[in-house]
Amino acid sequence: MMDETAIILGNPSNIGNTVKKRKKTTKTAEPSLQIDNFLIPGPLGVIPVRLYRPQGNAVLPVVLYFHGGGFISGSLNDADVPARFIARNSNVIVLSVGYSLAPAKPFPAAPEDAYTAMLWAIKNAASIRADASRLAVAGDDAGGNLATCLTLIARDRNAPPILAQALIGPMLDPSMTRLGDAKKLESDLTPQECAHCYGQYLPRSLQRLHPYAAPLESSRLGGLSPAFIATAEHDVLHVEAEKYAAALITVGVPVQVARFAGIKHASLPEHQPVLVEVADFLRRRLAVPNDLNTTAFVSLEEKQNV
Repeated sequence: MMDETAIILGNPSNIGNTVKKRKKTTKTAEPSLQIDNFLIPGPLGVIPVRLYRPQGNAVLPVVLYFHGGGFISGSLNDADVPARFIARNSNVIVLSVGYSLAPAKPFPAAPEDAYTAMLWAIKNAASIRADASRLAVAGDDAGGNLATCLTLIARDRNAPPILAQALIGPMLDPSMTRLGDAKKLESDLTPQECAHCYGQYLPRSLQRLHPYAAPLESSRLGGLSPAFIATAEHDVLHVEAEKYAAALITVGVPVQVARFAGIKHASLPEHQPVLVEVADFLRRRLAVPNDLNTTAFVSLEEKQNV
C-alpha cells in the first residue's frame, strides 16, 4: 500500500527561478566508465538495472535515473545517453532503473520499483563504493514523474534524504488540465498520446489525483529536494512542468527551471545543453569535487570505449 503520511524534512530557502548561462562547452578526454547490467529483487519480480561508474576506487555519490516512455514503453537503453553523460560529467555513480511498465503492471508498480531501487542502492552502497548520504534522482518524460514522486515517497516514509532531483520534460499532470496547445506549440507529443499513456498507467480515475502519480495535485510539496526542471519550447508538457516549478518555489523548495528554445519533447533527454545543465546541477548539489573544469564537458559526439 502507498501511504502519504507527512514527514516534513525542512523548508529550504527560496532561491527563485534561476538558470545560469553557460559558455560554449569544450571537448576533453573522456573518462572511462565501468558499466554493469544486473537484476535486483523487486515487489513484483526482478528489476533490471544498469550501473554506470567512473573508473577508480573513489567513493562517489549516486544518481538514480528513470527512462522515459510514457509509463508504457522504454528500457535501460533509452536512458543510456543521459546516464553516461551524468556519470562522466558529474563524476557520480548512475543507477539506471528498468521499472515496471503498464498496462501489465500499472500504478503503483513503477514508483514502488523506484523506491525499491533507492533502498537497494543505500543498502549496497559499500559494495558499489557509493556514498549513500549523497543521493539524487533524475529522469525524463515518465521517468521525470517517477523521479519527483520518489522524493515525495522518500520524505513520507522517512527514508534517507534525496539531495536533488533533475526532471527532463516530465509528465506530471494525469488530469491533463495543464497541457499546452499542441498546434500552437508545434509539439511532437500530442494530448491523445498523453491520454493513452495515462489511461494504461492509471486505470482507475481516482489514481489520477494520487500525489505519487500526480505531484501537481499534492498540497504537501514542502520539504522536497532542490530541483532542476528542463522543458522544451515545442512540447505540450512544458506548461505543467513550469507550473510544478512555480508550486515548488511557492513552498520554499530551491528550483532552477530552463525552457530550451527550438526543441521538441523527444529531443530533450539527449540535447547536450540540457545535459550540461543537469550534470552541473547534480555535481553542485551533491558537492562533488570539481575534477573537471565547469565549462569543459564531455561532448555527446565523442566516441571512446568504456
